[in-house]
Amino acid sequence: MHIEKKNNLVFHITLSGYELATLITSARWVAEGAKGKLTTEAIEQLKQVVSNYDRAADKLTERESE
Repeated sequence: MHIEKKNNLVFHITLSGYELATLITSARWVAEGAKGKLTTEAIEQLKQVVSNYDRAADKLTERESE
């Protein structure tokens, strides 16, 4: 995952296919009423995407402070 800030309200985010699929699947699950439980695998995938986001956001902050 890579994040670039284009201006105050617009960001350019580059995701792997795996990250995009995980986010879309999760959003669809929530939008459809979050019925049932997420599998352990799905939860681990989401945790990985969140971790990737946190690292990319930290890098963005570092670039902006230079």
